[in-house]
Amino acid sequence: MFSASQSSRAQFLDKARQAREERRELKERERAAVQLQALVRRFLCRCRLQREIRKEVEDFFGTNECGSSKRSALSVFRIARKLLFVFNPKEDKERFEKLCRCILNSMDVENEPKVWYVSLALSKDLTLLWIKQIKDILWFCCEFLKQLKPDILQDSRLVNLHLTMLVTFTDTSTWKILRGKGETLRPAMNHICANIMGHLNQKGFYSVLQILLTNGLARSRPSLSKGSLTAIFSLALRPVVAAQFSDNLLRSFLIHVMSVPAIMTHLATLTPERLAVIESHNLFRKFILFLSRESQCRDVCVCLEGSHTLCLLGNLVFLGSLNDQVLEEETAHFVGVLIHMLSYCQKYVSQKKSNLTHWHPVLGWFSQTVDYGLNESMPLLTKQLQHLWGVHMIRILFNDVLSKKLLENQEIAQLPAQPISPQNSLPMKSLFKRAFQKSASVRNILKPVGGKRVDSAEVQKVCSICVLYQTTLTTLTQIRLQILTGLTYLDDLLPKLWAFICELGPQGGLKLFLECLNNDTEESKRLLAMLMLFCDCSRHLITILDDIEVYEEQISFKLEELVTISSFLNSFVFKMIWDGIVENARGETLELFHSVHGWLMVLYERDCRRRFAPEDHWLRKDLKPSVLFQELDKDKKRAQLLLQYIPHVIPHKNRVLLFRNMVTKEKEKLGLVETSSASPHVTHITIRRSRMLEDGYEQLRQLSQNAMKGVIRVKFVNDLGVDEAGIDQDGVFKEFLEEIIKKVFDPALNLFKTTSGDERLYPSPTSYIHENYLQLFEFVGKMLGKAVYEGIVVDVPFASFFLSQLLGHHHSVFYSSVDELPSLDSEFYKNLTSIKRYDGDISDLGLTLSYDEDVMGQLVCHELVPGGKTIPVTNENKISYIHLMAHFRMHTQIKSQTAALISGFRSIIKPEWIRMFSAPELQRLISGDNAEIDLEDLKKHTVYYGGFHGSHRVIIWLWDILANDFSPEERAMFLKFVTSCSRPPLLGFAYLKPPFSIRCVEVSDDQDTGDTLGSVLRGFFTIRKKEPGGRLPTSSTCFNLLKLPNYSKKSILREKLRYAISMNTGFELS
Repeated sequence: MFSASQSSRAQFLDKARQAREERRELKERERAAVQLQALVRRFLCRCRLQREIRKEVEDFFGTNECGSSKRSALSVFRIARKLLFVFNPKEDKERFEKLCRCILNSMDVENEPKVWYVSLALSKDLTLLWIKQIKDILWFCCEFLKQLKPDILQDSRLVNLHLTMLVTFTDTSTWKILRGKGETLRPAMNHICANIMGHLNQKGFYSVLQILLTNGLARSRPSLSKGSLTAIFSLALRPVVAAQFSDNLLRSFLIHVMSVPAIMTHLATLTPERLAVIESHNLFRKFILFLSRESQCRDVCVCLEGSHTLCLLGNLVFLGSLNDQVLEEETAHFVGVLIHMLSYCQKYVSQKKSNLTHWHPVLGWFSQTVDYGLNESMPLLTKQLQHLWGVHMIRILFNDVLSKKLLENQEIAQLPAQPISPQNSLPMKSLFKRAFQKSASVRNILKPVGGKRVDSAEVQKVCSICVLYQTTLTTLTQIRLQILTGLTYLDDLLPKLWAFICELGPQGGLKLFLECLNNDTEESKRLLAMLMLFCDCSRHLITILDDIEVYEEQISFKLEELVTISSFLNSFVFKMIWDGIVENARGETLELFHSVHGWLMVLYERDCRRRFAPEDHWLRKDLKPSVLFQELDKDKKRAQLLLQYIPHVIPHKNRVLLFRNMVTKEKEKLGLVETSSASPHVTHITIRRSRMLEDGYEQLRQLSQNAMKGVIRVKFVNDLGVDEAGIDQDGVFKEFLEEIIKKVFDPALNLFKTTSGDERLYPSPTSYIHENYLQLFEFVGKMLGKAVYEGIVVDVPFASFFLSQLLGHHHSVFYSSVDELPSLDSEFYKNLTSIKRYDGDISDLGLTLSYDEDVMGQLVCHELVPGGKTIPVTNENKISYIHLMAHFRMHTQIKSQTAALISGFRSIIKPEWIRMFSAPELQRLISGDNAEIDLEDLKKHTVYYGGFHGSHRVIIWLWDILANDFSPEERAMFLKFVTSCSRPPLLGFAYLKPPFSIRCVEVSDDQDTGDTLGSVLRGFFTIRKKEPGGRLPTSSTCFNLLKLPNYSKKSILREKLRYAISMNTGFELS
């Protein structure tokens, strides 16, 4: 009973709770429905109101179109309030345009104050509302300007409309209400304009102008009209002028307007009167003084980042080129600002491509995101930057250096002033024409004298300018050559800079700069930057001048000065290496080293090709070769660096010794030297004399690299396969090697050709007619390498340009094909240089960028560039044509042949072994010394057989004939007769392998069976079986052996020997 009542009570409570829940949900739904209805009604009401307002606006602008300009300002104000109340940029774009046009039309009406929209500013009740309205309207104009594209015709009209609105209501000059009696209102109205301008600035007015300018100007051809650009620039300048050039507004102007790519160039082209406004406000000076404060310059650079900082730099340089007076007065500040900005950009310039770098057309690899939208304007930016190294600005900045008098004849010193024009800022075209006119000046030779304090204002100023240009070179990596060309354009800048360097410090030159290396002060860095700039520019100049300009015309530097400079550079580089500075060098010090070393090596290679320095000029007398060799044995870093960078300071003979030591060490390491415990592996080859080249090629090309370096024994057989007599103790191999080399280098085989002048060898361009010609060249390289490796001198005179390629010099950035061209074809070189000096229009000659060649009776046209046969040679591209032609003749034509030969040569001779030799020295390493034959040295290292000895009568006669009766040419013929090479070994006859020997013979070669006890005794005691007067001396070049009959008279010996060497009989005829 009790439980039943409890359950019914629980049910009752549940029902009551459910009922309450349902009532609450119902109320909730009713409230939500009311809220939704209210929202919908409000939305519909708002839409209806917006439609009504928009209709009213359209009716307002639509009725009486022709008389719309007569509407009252109050009606326009009211309709504008309504439009702004419902304004949506997407929907109301056209209505807003009509409003703007209506307002502008009202401002153009004559003598009707009630129509002028600006008249509402005078109404006590409406002034504040009007000011708010015009601020809103103008900001909406700015918002539209951000989105418009000036290159689209429709958008360009809207740009003009919105700009006109901004121009009209930010300045009172066009307000008709202020004419006449209204002039008293101008101060109040100006105050209103300043208020409006301040509001726009707060909202981001300069950012809007920057976007619009970038959209319209950051392209190869500007899409902004003259009127639009004038309006934008006037608007940009108004706040700055109004605020009396306050720091804040100067900063905004620099960041947002002056950083637009090439804006100053566009102003100069489209609206030059704006530049006059800049000048009238002395803005360039104000910019420079503002940025000269380091904190503000850093702030501007950080805001702009890399690419836009460069754009600002370009605009400042362009302004500087137009303001000589300011540039002269503010040189220090201008240079300081540019250095700071370039250094900021340089922080992001990277040496290599990576996932974190982007390509920039002026700066190279750049470790920030590049705005590729700016790429189109980069050519214009480059033209602006070119003013920095143009003649005009160099004359102003380097005035202290250029004003020095170097010439003895002062009338000659008057150089014609260069007209100031953009063309002078890119002097590439006329540089060469000017450079080839022989200078008639006579001046003193510049040598270090010292005497100028390095802390003087003049020196500090010149140092700063050098730092600027050096920073420019290291930052603007992609136009480095342009910069160097500009800096070397004035003939007298570099010699006068050298004269300036010569005057620095107590003694001038070397000592001061060596001290600077050890001082990590700012002053030292600036002095070293001056040296670095001098080296970079001078190296560039000497690289582009040919031999006539360097040696005959002596452009910029006299030869005696080049001797002085090279001596200074040689000592400087030596000290940097030997004092351990290079070992630990980083950053600027390493760059300085490479700069000085590069200039030194250009001079050294020029001297190797054609001497201007005295004998032993490049050697260091204070460096003992024995000390160097000891340090090399101990793997001392400085000794290795010396050998790597300036091996020429070591005497040539010592370098050859070092080379031979390197070869010997490698032989020992490879087990190629006979020792008491082991014998080297021997490779045996069988060669048919009639097919020596073919057999040698087939058998040797299969050998491994180490086998080629090892001992090779040759067995000669005749055509019937019968062995020839003779044991090879390196002798027969020497004969085989000499015969192979004689055959492959014979021009008749057409693997090699001879140059037109001095008949020196280089790979034949038509050698491809041979089957497997590249493998043949590789084989030739191996044979040549083997000869050098074994110290066998071979009489193979190579063309100088080919030796340079063998050394790898042609990979250097300073290598000039034109300089090497005379070693290939001196006549062709003269013809090309005559094109360079041609004063008329070169296109009259009808040349194209191609080369026609007679190849085995057929005329073949080689294009120097793709499509070259259709590209005419003009005055603009003739220098390129000359270099392309030289490069084609010496490289492109024989590229594959040269590469194959070098590959074979380097498989035997390591590149680093021969890198310590110049091209002429490599020739001497291959072919022996071109010095006079030292008979005393030959006599000292001669071995006698068959009864001969040093005091034998015939031997005494022989040495006397060689010394007193033979000419130097005949002595060379004698050496060739007995060793197959007319030149003595580089290190003297002690290194002739096998040693030179003389043997007494009684019978002809075909009857000779070798020495017997009887023949030796007869030779020793001069006992003759019969008179040998009818027989000639013979030789075995493979053993460096002279076979000499025991003549009875000195006259017979002289006559027979002279005949034998002139006929070059060898062992074939006796």
